[in-house]
Amino acid sequence: MSKILVTGGCGYIGSHTLVDLVENGFEVISVDNNSRSSARILEGVEKITGQKIKNYKVDLCNFDDTFAIFQENDDITGIIHFAAYKSVSESVAQPIMYFENNLVSLLNLLKCVQEFKIPYFVFSSSCTVYGNPDVIPVTESTPPKPAESPYGYTKQMGEQIISEFAKVHPTQCILLRYFNPVGAHPSIQIGELPIGRPANLVPAITQTAIGKLPQMTVYGNDYDTRDGSCLRDFIHVSDIAHAHTLSLQYLLNGKTLKFCEVFNLGSGNGVTVLEAIRAFEKVSKMALNYCIGPRRPGDVIAIYADNKHAVQELGWEIRYSLDDMMETAWKWEIRIHEDEALFHIQDAKLN
Repeated sequence: MSKILVTGGCGYIGSHTLVDLVENGFEVISVDNNSRSSARILEGVEKITGQKIKNYKVDLCNFDDTFAIFQENDDITGIIHFAAYKSVSESVAQPIMYFENNLVSLLNLLKCVQEFKIPYFVFSSSCTVYGNPDVIPVTESTPPKPAESPYGYTKQMGEQIISEFAKVHPTQCILLRYFNPVGAHPSIQIGELPIGRPANLVPAITQTAIGKLPQMTVYGNDYDTRDGSCLRDFIHVSDIAHAHTLSLQYLLNGKTLKFCEVFNLGSGNGVTVLEAIRAFEKVSKMALNYCIGPRRPGDVIAIYADNKHAVQELGWEIRYSLDDMMETAWKWEIRIHEDEALFHIQDAKLN
């Protein structure tokens, strides 16, 4: 049984990936300082899998504390690196904080990979590396344009750092560029738990519908898209999670001779913000209270994935529809609302 270290394991995608890894026979440990997540999410992981997951409450920007995790676990086979700040708008306002947190944590991990000779490394990248592409859908060979935000630049630089590292060290790496993960685990035991006002679309939709937010803003309706709102590629978080398991299996089974390989993880379909709202309204049978606001700095206008490479090489398949994404996200929001303890965690971190 291979032991996998998941950084950001208490986060949204990280927690779903813990579940998928355990269900596919991996031993897992997590590192998450819970600065932007709740350790209680691991209770949901345990309910789904029947296993208690060990989490190290460590800031990966602290090298000594990070190094100590590897000293205690000298049998780690692979790392999946999620831990990073991820708000586009916040990165525009606080670029230094984003560069420091996202890049120093990565460098510290790679130092440990080098020291402890970890053979496999999977990086949580993003479609933001493409910037505003000239042609969509984007493939893995689409030339990156300038990033639209400091967050996007940290992903571009992170990919470059890993690529250069893998050229000179015997570690095989996979860069997973995913698009817009949404929804919650079908069990509704885990889901997205944003701290403070949500930066992503679907939590903003569900929090408005439940009454936590008085109104939702659609940032711009004058873009060159079919209805004027930004166009995105939404993919269910459980589908994203499974791609990480498949990536590790791909490496463990020796299916690539490349030192660093890239995969797009998206549905392959573009959906506008207004279309996503209508999909939610259909599933929830509610009219959403939203308004049209000005464009938001850092937003990419339109992007969606060509996912053929992941489908063909990893054996990845899309299991959940847009309706499934909205339905599970809405059920999760209702559960948060009903679970006062979980709800208070959010409020405490907001205040």
